[in-house]
Amino acid sequence: MADEAGRVPGGGSGVPPGKTGWRGTPAGEYLAEFLGTFVLVGFGTAVVAMYVAALPLSGRGEGITSDADWLLICWGWGMAVVFGVYVAGGVTGAHINPAVTVAFASFGRFPWRKVPGYIVAQVLGALAGAALVYMTYRDAIQAFEAANGIERDGGDGTVSIFVTPPAPYFDDYWGPFITEVIGTAFLLLIIFAVVDRMNLPPKANLAPLIIGLGVFAIGMSWGANSGYAINPARDFGPRVLTWLMGWGDAAFPGAQNNLGAYWWVPVVGPLIGAVIGAAIYKFVIEDILHARRKPEDLDVISRGETVEDES
Repeated sequence: MADEAGRVPGGGSGVPPGKTGWRGTPAGEYLAEFLGTFVLVGFGTAVVAMYVAALPLSGRGEGITSDADWLLICWGWGMAVVFGVYVAGGVTGAHINPAVTVAFASFGRFPWRKVPGYIVAQVLGALAGAALVYMTYRDAIQAFEAANGIERDGGDGTVSIFVTPPAPYFDDYWGPFITEVIGTAFLLLIIFAVVDRMNLPPKANLAPLIIGLGVFAIGMSWGANSGYAINPARDFGPRVLTWLMGWGDAAFPGAQNNLGAYWWVPVVGPLIGAVIGAAIYKFVIEDILHARRKPEDLDVISRGETVEDES
């Protein structure tokens, strides 16, 4: 998600050494964010399509998905994050999430002038990833709808393959909204900790794996209320696809379960939660690490170890 100093590679104003033409401009970064988010949503929504439609109708999932459906989905999304970060990480640090981009910019670790371009690239990458999944599993989805008498136009139905739904026990937006804020706050807390060299950063390029495990843990712990979007692009891009493919009101304005206009919850909630999570880490952990830093301990800090209190 970011370099060892907690700042995003390519976030400065200079041209990276050895690069010429458009590849040395922000356009190269936008393309990397597009591809990283494409990988994230491609793997993530595909695992849901597998669980909902492809496995049951193929005969390959009988006796598996009935007992381990949520574990399958959470693990799939966690690994999707891992691979998306590995793909784009060398160019941009792999935000692949508008909430991450806004959080880094909010604390001076990324230039605001690049934020719109990153977000557009992330949303388009998510849209393209969802489109690939729809193209691949269209027949399975249509067969599942026919077998279960699901009317796509304007109905909730199979739209949840691509977008996050609120749980049916909610009659207002507050429960899912607060859950999105909490889940994304935990995500940014984990990301800021992982990329902070003064804390205990993972070695040997293992940061993407740790962040992916964090997403897996968030899904297992906080996922049921809102489907744990924790990423505006992850929901909004596929939601545009479902609107184009005929899911009607279930896509926009998001008539899902008991809520009539849900589309904004997985967009606004993560943006707020990301800033909260980043702020908590900065003021509770990072500032303390800086306050305890001593010049003679620079070699310790460079190894990612905290300075022990000698009092």
